[in-house]
Amino acid sequence: MYAIIADGGRQYRVEEGQVLDIDYRDLGNGDTIEFSNVLLISGDNGVQLGNPLLNSAKVTATVTGPKLGPKLVIQKFRRRKNSRRKTGHRQIHTTVKIEKILA
Repeated sequence: MYAIIADGGRQYRVEEGQVLDIDYRDLGNGDTIEFSNVLLISGDNGVQLGNPLLNSAKVTATVTGPKLGPKLVIQKFRRRKNSRRKTGHRQIHTTVKIEKILA
């Protein structure tokens, strides 16, 4: 059984027991988060497709903690001007484990 959820402008295909990185939320370890924007659920009964959302469906997950994403390097360079600038950025994500898909 899997579901497609929308969160933070992105769509994720999730299954029970899957570990997922989402946009940062200020939640502690062990907290529960609920995704109510469910677009599709596929299971033993077939595929249920929302128009655009399934009203009665939700996905629950447990927060396992924050995580730093990959390092992004930003370089600005102007040729022949002796102008160079190098900076970096690491985005913080929240790691969650999908517990239940409720149709």
